[in-house]
Amino acid sequence: MSFTFRSLEIPGVVLVRSARHNDARGFFMETFRASSFQEAGITGPFVQDNLARSGQGVLRGLHYQLLPRPQGKLVQVLRGEVFDVAVDMRKGAPTFGRWVGQKLSGAADELLWIPPGFAHGYLVLSDSADLSYKVTAEYDATLDRGIRWDDPRVGVEWPVAHPVLSMKDRALPLLSDAENPFTWS
Repeated sequence: MSFTFRSLEIPGVVLVRSARHNDARGFFMETFRASSFQEAGITGPFVQDNLARSGQGVLRGLHYQLLPRPQGKLVQVLRGEVFDVAVDMRKGAPTFGRWVGQKLSGAADELLWIPPGFAHGYLVLSDSADLSYKVTAEYDATLDRGIRWDDPRVGVEWPVAHPVLSMKDRALPLLSDAENPFTWS
């Protein structure tokens, strides 16, 4: 099998490991196979691919997209290392407001699945990092929302105290004040 799937501490957030095939020429690995992901409960469909590069200490997030087009994200670091975070925003869920974090590296052959209903963000740990991610809904600026990276109620334990933030991310609301249509079923 090309992939292994391991659920993290919050149900629905899944760490995916891909098999790397090395030889004298370099390596080959699959990063997505619809049938394998569907068997693991990650059904997509994936409709947009994104690529981002950020420098050391940059924190992007915590972002999500409102209904009717919430985004599930399949995140992979191509180069560098990040601390990737998902925050459960599903009201009524036993894990509402909790977060899970995972170091992702271009050398680790891992991807992280973050389903709709979660806020997502990452902090670059290396000199720079390139991330690629598939999403289940196209980006819509009118539905783009987020919560503060340092919300004390959420309590993410970021590995740096003073990250580099965009003006947009500095102005995001606390979880308690955020527009949040997500419910747990």
